[in-house]
Amino acid sequence: MLNRRAALMLLSGSVVVPKMGFAATPREITWDDLLPPGLPYAEIIGEGELDEANDLWNPIYDENATKLNEELNGAYIKMPGFIIPFETGVEGVTDFMLVPYVGACLHTPPPPANQLVMVTAAEPWPSEQLWDPVWVTGRMSTQLQSTSLGQTGYSIAAADMDVYEW
Repeated sequence: MLNRRAALMLLSGSVVVPKMGFAATPREITWDDLLPPGLPYAEIIGEGELDEANDLWNPIYDENATKLNEELNGAYIKMPGFIIPFETGVEGVTDFMLVPYVGACLHTPPPPANQLVMVTAAEPWPSEQLWDPVWVTGRMSTQLQSTSLGQTGYSIAAADMDVYEW
C-alpha cells in the first residue's frame, strides 16, 4: 500500500512530465501577415522609375513600406520563404534573408522592408538546399535593419527549419 507521500510524488510526476514533453505550437503566418492590420498589399508598392541604361525598374517606396505588424513582435511563428544567404560556410548557412519569392533581392530591386526577414538559424541549412522553399520556425522580432541586399523589417531567431512542400 502506498503512503500519502509516495502517492503525492507519483501524482505530481504524472502531471509534470507530460507538460514538459510538449513544445509550444508556433503560429503559422504568411507574408500578408507581416503587413499591419488595415494596410493592403497594394499600398506598400509605391511608384517607380525605369533605369533604361541598366534595364531595371526601381520602385520608390513610401512610409507604408516600413510599417510593421507589431503584433508579431515576440511571437513564436512558422512561415515559408526562400533563402538569400549572406555567407555560406562548409556546413551551410546560418545567417540569411528570408524572402517571399525566388530571386528577390538578387534579380530585381528588393521588396519593401515589411516583406523581408533576417534569420539567424540555430543549425546551418545545407548549401545544396539553398534554392528549396523552407519553413522557418522561431521567435520573431519587429526591427528595421539595413543590409547590403535591402532594408528588412523583421528578424527571426530560427529554432527549426524544414523543406516547404506544397
